[in-house]
Amino acid sequence: MNSALSWAERLGGDEFLAQTFSRTHHVSRGPAGAFDSLLTWDTLNTLLTTHRLQPPRLRLSAGGDLVDPDRYATTVTNRRSASWHHLQPAEVHARLAEGASLVLDSVHEMHPPLAAASAALERFVRTTVQVNLYASLTPEPGFGVHWDDHAVIACQLRGAKRWQIYGPTREAPGWVDVDFPQEPRGEPLAEIVLTDGDLLYLPRGWWHCVAADTGEQSLHLTFGLTGPSTGADLLHWLVDQMRARLLLRQDAPRFASPGEQNAYVARLRTELLAELDAGLVERWAASVDVTHPGYPHTSLPHITNVPAEAEVTVTLACPRARLDTGSAASVTLRGAGGEWEFALPVRPVLQALMPGVPIALGDLADRAGLPVEAVAEIVTVLVQGQAAVITGGGR
Repeated sequence: MNSALSWAERLGGDEFLAQTFSRTHHVSRGPAGAFDSLLTWDTLNTLLTTHRLQPPRLRLSAGGDLVDPDRYATTVTNRRSASWHHLQPAEVHARLAEGASLVLDSVHEMHPPLAAASAALERFVRTTVQVNLYASLTPEPGFGVHWDDHAVIACQLRGAKRWQIYGPTREAPGWVDVDFPQEPRGEPLAEIVLTDGDLLYLPRGWWHCVAADTGEQSLHLTFGLTGPSTGADLLHWLVDQMRARLLLRQDAPRFASPGEQNAYVARLRTELLAELDAGLVERWAASVDVTHPGYPHTSLPHITNVPAEAEVTVTLACPRARLDTGSAASVTLRGAGGEWEFALPVRPVLQALMPGVPIALGDLADRAGLPVEAVAEIVTVLVQGQAAVITGGGR
């Protein structure tokens, strides 16, 4: 799942975006082992052993309540007065055997295959993605019936898990809202058992209960679609853009006469309506895409210039970068909050970087018909702008 195309194929491509996304749940059955390249039990054991994971990033949950970290970890303080929770494996095992579930947030920040999968999904759905991990070794549900304030894509890595899906009780609820959804009543509208290799999409606000009650231990990931997506998000952005207008920077006439206040509102309405044109949604989406900082990585030891070596590999670090090829004389890359204009012969280099997979400078040079030295200079500019990262090769 390290390309936008692979996600599109599993989810249903343009039909998924047009008919399913944010509207209803969707199940995609896959062969056992389909997600082996993402994470395994052995990988999880290594992550738990080699990282200092503080609550609530790593937590145990039972019946909807957090388990006290003192029941599975000890607090360690070193001579520099730094403290952290040190897992006690036997106690972790005991709590899981008692019915707790293990949760590890943002695991994509710790495991490169998940980082690549997360970025690939982001290219497809055009929103920020956070990957969390859930391990359940008993039939007890870890969270009870609940809803999430973002859409999720669940990937079953090992074992099986039963999803009881109730749907929404408040349409499009959010984490900032004026009301709270009521708990669902009655039977679930769908009951789905995900097995190794299966995938489930669940829209924001849909109540659900999940349990590994089929007799198999369960390991699954959720890819949470957490970026701005609502009309409220759009209007917040629009107001920020309109701060360039004097009327919006001036004090509102709280102490003026009713007539003056009405005139102010009329001017405000005129200014606002001027922005509410047919291209507004696309302008907002493009701005959100190109201003997202992406996922910059260090490129050590290349702290100044990228070496002009054909085997050095580079990866674009901003999954939602946009490439403007409309000019007859130049090409512009926008992403990670930056904008770079290059001469037209550079276009094949940038086009080859857009899928977000590692590619060697030599390959880029061949595609563009440019010397490796010129490609290294281009990549240096992007690395310095945190839009690209050196991911291998060289000395």
